[in-house]
Amino acid sequence: MNRSTRARTLTGTALALATAMALTACGGGDDASSDAEPKKQTKSSEAAAVRNPVVASYDGGLYVLDGETLKLAKTVELPGFNRVNPAGDEDHVVISTDSGFRVFDAARQEFTDAEFKGAKPGHVVRHGGKTVLFTDGTGEVNVLDPADLAGGKQPTTRSYTSAEPHHGVAIELAGGELVTTLGTEEKRTGALVLDKDDKEIARSEDCPGVHGEAAAKGEVVGLGCEDGVLLYRNGKFTKVDAPGDYARTGNQSGSDASPILLGDYKTDPEAELERPTRISLIDTRTAKMKLVDLGTSYSFRSLARGPHGEALVLGTNGVLHVVDPETGKVERKIDAVGDWTEPLDWQQPRPTLFVRDHTAYVSDPGKRQLHSFDLDSGERLTSVTLPKGTNELSGTVAGH
Repeated sequence: MNRSTRARTLTGTALALATAMALTACGGGDDASSDAEPKKQTKSSEAAAVRNPVVASYDGGLYVLDGETLKLAKTVELPGFNRVNPAGDEDHVVISTDSGFRVFDAARQEFTDAEFKGAKPGHVVRHGGKTVLFTDGTGEVNVLDPADLAGGKQPTTRSYTSAEPHHGVAIELAGGELVTTLGTEEKRTGALVLDKDDKEIARSEDCPGVHGEAAAKGEVVGLGCEDGVLLYRNGKFTKVDAPGDYARTGNQSGSDASPILLGDYKTDPEAELERPTRISLIDTRTAKMKLVDLGTSYSFRSLARGPHGEALVLGTNGVLHVVDPETGKVERKIDAVGDWTEPLDWQQPRPTLFVRDHTAYVSDPGKRQLHSFDLDSGERLTSVTLPKGTNELSGTVAGH
């Protein structure tokens, strides 16, 4: 549903409920902004279109690769720390730059005129044929239909502004409900829901440190908390409690094929960087959490879902674990890369997992390599060595 841009702010009551607490550093873009303006790219109509493009960032730019052969199609210079996200269609990706979100036509290897300026561009969420951008530095939410990106122009959006800027996330459901986080720069407390006319219809302040989202089968939304997971379904919030006083599930991955969400699981609030070996499986039918110890640590860039709803985790032992979300059993281990260690700085490169349909792409920045694997057979499809080691890894997807 396309609508003209509308901006709302939360009531003073919601603002009064938010108090002070330091943001947890994470992979959502807290520290990814500066005053530098990204270098504008010259458009080229002569470039041959790339099939199912994959886009990887490196220190100083982007690599655009053919998704089947992994042949390097183009190198695009772009200074700064840049994040790469699927835009929700077969041609575009969204690049989080120093100045805001920019839309990149990966098939034609050029930036379009579509741009959403704002400090600290954060999470990009795709669900139900809509793509939602959350700008942390302004608290602004923009909902767009990725089909409107065709032609390279600025799309019409549904726009909403949070009461205060914070490191947040939002998702729009099929009926037009907008689930969006509550918080300030010091403390994040929960989420609220707006109907299609931007009227508040639900709210929960029972999710300390709220971070990240995922949608499960049946359009159940999960939001990570520091003491479990907050679920939203059919107009109501439900809390999934985790064992212990502190148990952060700040990164999740969902699938339309599974009612179970995959999440990380951290239990040490004092750790400079916790390297957990357990993952969480959140059953949205029962509001229960199951923990599975993989025997290896992983990072926030290690979680994904397969085409059948399987849970995928890239371990620091170099193995891609294929987990049955219903049982928690590791059904297959795919040797993807060598052993690696998660760096202390979340912006620094580490092996990263990106999944599209039946193919898993895994980067190995230390060796400047990128590999693709068939998830059904576990076989390696192809590999490439790039001029520089990569950081973020993403690509285009079929709209859904």
